[in-house]
Amino acid sequence: MTYFSDFPHGSRSRSARAVRRALPAVAALLLAVGAAPALAASQDALPGNWLQLTVTRGDARSSDTRGTLLMCDPPQGHPRAAEACDTLARAGGDVDAVPGDGDRVCPLVYAPVTVRAQGRWDGRAVDYQHTFSNDCEREALTGAVFALDDEQVPEV
Repeated sequence: MTYFSDFPHGSRSRSARAVRRALPAVAALLLAVGAAPALAASQDALPGNWLQLTVTRGDARSSDTRGTLLMCDPPQGHPRAAEACDTLARAGGDVDAVPGDGDRVCPLVYAPVTVRAQGRWDGRAVDYQHTFSNDCEREALTGAVFALDDEQVPEV
């Protein structure tokens, strides 16, 4: 049988340091894994129509992501919640069916914006994702739904 005292002193202290360094990461991982089902369960229990909305500017590696929880019974959680809820209600909760602004003219500038909507509308799951060429195109085709900034997109 081998005992810790049989190993050189430096080896044992390196192992102890490695374990101490790994403990916070392991604890964070366990907390995250344990919290994920609770978060999913709490969102599934939300009454009425709601969507978790995110807007990411730039390419896929971008860290410029904003998000909010839009709740529509009553409208809240979004800078333009009442308008976004009304738009979604007219489209039956289907973001693809949101009537676009056919009169809007957008510049031919490529500044990609990826949007995502996940949640529930009229009891059914919603999972929508799309990348638009720029903010103007996003606003023209989705109205207030993904307008998470207080600023309006300038008309061109």
